[in-house]
Amino acid sequence: MRIIFSRKGFDSSAGGCPSPIIDGRPISLPIPTGMPTPVRYQDLRGPFGSLVQDLTNGKIAAGSPCHLDPDLDASVLPRLPRWRGSLGQVGAAQTHLANQGVASGDLFLFWGLFRHVEHGSQWTFVGPPEHRLFGWIQVEEIVRLGPDGSSALRSHPWLKDHPHVRSGWGPQNHLYIATKKLRLNARDCGLPGWGLFPSGLRLTATGSKPSEWSVPDWLNPARNGVGMTYHPRHRWSSEGTLKSAGRGQEFVSVVGDDGAALDWLRQIFGELP
Repeated sequence: MRIIFSRKGFDSSAGGCPSPIIDGRPISLPIPTGMPTPVRYQDLRGPFGSLVQDLTNGKIAAGSPCHLDPDLDASVLPRLPRWRGSLGQVGAAQTHLANQGVASGDLFLFWGLFRHVEHGSQWTFVGPPEHRLFGWIQVEEIVRLGPDGSSALRSHPWLKDHPHVRSGWGPQNHLYIATKKLRLNARDCGLPGWGLFPSGLRLTATGSKPSEWSVPDWLNPARNGVGMTYHPRHRWSSEGTLKSAGRGQEFVSVVGDDGAALDWLRQIFGELP
């Protein structure tokens, strides 16, 4: 099995600020987009419209189009029967996933830049930013969409709101569709193959800049771990930290059936009901 640490949501370049943490829960804000999409922030159920407008100081309006990807939360839009979580990818990031052999059964763990917020007359940030996990997809199917992704709607009509099933993309346009159930080492975990963590896992080490992570030993090459792409040996320390790369979206770690990695996954999924 491969674990893909996948960077998504608002940050200093995409959106211009962190996504919010509300009452301990990370809420990943979809990035603004100029690509074809039927979805605007104000269309999403919940405070998405007011969050983006307040936290960006009006630079992004509630009526702006957004790139709802990865699409993990059934509750934010009306859904057709058989809807499942999905992720689109294109360009160099998709080429990297293909080169690393990402396939059915592999697991995306989505992370991003977050910061706690409070609400008075409007939403405002409090405290320092941090990197945190917020969701997952275990891959069942990889669909090659190409420049016009609408062909996927014939077999998967429930994808109608996904931005990657429209025209205007490059030839590397692909879609990763989640499994119905999460399985680790062939064991049913009693969870869907996609979803959101109630609080996620803080990656940023205590008292550090967001990009300095505290990492488990199974991942850390300085402690005989397996490592991950985009992160050469000098980024890891024997003290258990990693200076995460500022570039790249998809960091792939080949874990196979490593028991320590699977135990770590069971631990982070253990917070879910």
